[in-house]
Amino acid sequence: MTTTVSVAGPDFIALQVRDVDTAAAFFETQLGLRRAPASPPGAVVFTTEPIAFAVREPLPGVDLDSVQRPGLGVALWFKTSDADALHDRLQAAGTPIVREPEDGPFGRMFTFLGPEGYAITAHGN
Repeated sequence: MTTTVSVAGPDFIALQVRDVDTAAAFFETQLGLRRAPASPPGAVVFTTEPIAFAVREPLPGVDLDSVQRPGLGVALWFKTSDADALHDRLQAAGTPIVREPEDGPFGRMFTFLGPEGYAITAHGN
């Protein structure tokens, strides 16, 4: 008997980082994310919608020191209410900006380097 299986799309995203506490602090202080009430050991989960987001210790066999840049080839976008204001706040805090604000397919957008070199695009109004 054949069962029909469907996939709805991404349901959870986690960045593997060397320093979970530092990465979590960045997302809390610079992006304003809030920690979920509970997280598994070695991870911090945030209360993001519609997809849950976390930072976590590397999985067994993952050597972040051996890669050119974590997440290379992956497009990670965060929605914001004001891309220009977020850009200004991150730039003032010394966060590396790799693509300045511009109008894009989903509104105003820019790309910055988050914890440990992950490229993150913020988009919104």
